[in-house]
Amino acid sequence: MLLRDYILHTEAMFSEAELFYGHGTDSPLDDAVYLVFSTLNIEFSLDYKKSDRILEFCELAELDARVELRIRDRKPVAYIVGKAWFCGRAFYVDERVLIPRSPISELIRNRFEPLLALPPTSILDLCCGSGCIGIACALEFAEARVDLSDVSSECLLVAEENVKLHNLIDRAQCVNSDLFASLSGRSYDLIVSNPPYVSLAEAGALPVEYLHEPRLALFSDDGGLAIPLAILQQAEMYLNPGGILVLEVGSAAETLCKRVPKVPFLWMEFAQGGDGVLVIRAEELHRYRDSFI
Repeated sequence: MLLRDYILHTEAMFSEAELFYGHGTDSPLDDAVYLVFSTLNIEFSLDYKKSDRILEFCELAELDARVELRIRDRKPVAYIVGKAWFCGRAFYVDERVLIPRSPISELIRNRFEPLLALPPTSILDLCCGSGCIGIACALEFAEARVDLSDVSSECLLVAEENVKLHNLIDRAQCVNSDLFASLSGRSYDLIVSNPPYVSLAEAGALPVEYLHEPRLALFSDDGGLAIPLAILQQAEMYLNPGGILVLEVGSAAETLCKRVPKVPFLWMEFAQGGDGVLVIRAEELHRYRDSFI
């Protein structure tokens, strides 16, 4: 079978199966291309519509097995192929970590301008998961030291693999820490965090695809706010003067604003879509610290 015919056939199967797309793709066609190209190590710059590549029997067998897994188990393609893309770079992922999809990637690509007066030299990726946010920051700011921190030791094994993959062993360190508990004495110009913020009440409404991801990385008590509020309450003690916290709270944004209405969060707008990301400076975190208790 021709490559282009297989992709179109897979698109039709995905469409009929009524899968959910939210882990790097937004359509059956994109999901099909992602699965086929990643499995066969084809560069995504290739226009499959113009390709005359014929798939070998062994390739078809592997692809068929992965297509069946996507449909039968509703497993996201990123877990099936072991690869996800963030900030235009490939990262290893498996079911120990969330699949990268944060709109924070747009802030990184823009070097957090105009939020930062100077390029940061010390960065913390808190609740790092695969390490994609911190690693992308390290690659954007070549002079920066980056800590990748997570409460899950399993997550950190994946993050360490990605540190090696991107040749950052000299500048990126993985730290096993329950939020800031093991970061005593450290301070940062920039803290970026995509923590758990999904409320337990939302669990039943999530598509099956999301339930393949680790619960520890998804759910937070107190209507999704327990972990974000703890970060907001503690972060100022780990920020240098003039430093900023970039915090994704996603669907919990409205609840957070109602809980602390007087706090002057700066909510980011994204040209490429996404919302629920706030920015707040160290000085404001100190001023409103009691609001987050």
